[in-house]
Amino acid sequence: MKKYFSREVKIGIAVIVSAVALYFCIEFLKGVNIMHPTNYYYIHYNNVTGLSVSTPVTIDGFKVGLVRDIQYDYASGQGAVVEISLDKQLNVPEGSSVVMTSDLLGTVTLNVQLNKSATAMHSPGDYLIGVIDTGLMGAVQGELLPSLTALLPKIDSVLTGLNDIVHSTELKSTLNNVEKISDDLQQASAQLTTLLANDIPGIVADVKQITGNVNRFTAELNKVDIEQTMRHIDETVVTVNTLAARLQTPDNTIGALLTDTRLYDSLNATVMSADSLLIDLRVNPKRYVHFSLFGSKKQ
Repeated sequence: MKKYFSREVKIGIAVIVSAVALYFCIEFLKGVNIMHPTNYYYIHYNNVTGLSVSTPVTIDGFKVGLVRDIQYDYASGQGAVVEISLDKQLNVPEGSSVVMTSDLLGTVTLNVQLNKSATAMHSPGDYLIGVIDTGLMGAVQGELLPSLTALLPKIDSVLTGLNDIVHSTELKSTLNNVEKISDDLQQASAQLTTLLANDIPGIVADVKQITGNVNRFTAELNKVDIEQTMRHIDETVVTVNTLAARLQTPDNTIGALLTDTRLYDSLNATVMSADSLLIDLRVNPKRYVHFSLFGSKKQ
């Protein structure tokens, strides 16, 4: 006997199948394994910033569940209640806690800290202890941000000072002086290069010529008979000493002139007589000179 379904029945069956498939797809996208049995637990957090549905729940880095739902705690009017699903094989000892941590990128994870010293176990649906670990971001917000806030006025004053320095006329003048010095150094370097290229070779050649002359003079000096020269000098000194000794003795003309005072006395008397004669001649010229316009008188 053939059974026929009406169009309405087929449409209803298609809608039901589509709804079930959509549910499974949504749960799969959430990371929920429908075929894997789980236990549900609840956690109360005062702040769930960054936490979302399907956030992994781990134990020592191994995923053992995920967040199924987040609802505001209307009973207490503060915080939120987070529903998590854990593997049914996982037994959660009493006193265990679920730590919510956040990394630098803002990714939030839940890490179950099992109380291994307890013997009694939580039942599904119990509330677990919720702990918020601020981590590095919390330390940054709690410690570094106040310090940075206190430093901001100082940084602003430093930047203002730097801005004043950058736009100061003294800095511009200094930079101009540095540029001038750089130009002078460049010019001096060019002159030094020219000197090294043109004058230094001539100076080196002159020095070489002088060195050659000194070497030749030294060679010629080495050829001189020093001993013979010294003998000649000694003989000359002896001759001079002999001549000086003879000049000091009165047994010769020059010696007599140098040692006998009578010549000096005679010359002195002669000079004095000549001086007296000249004085008398100036005073009494008639005594020595006779002249007449009409000739001399005969006697």
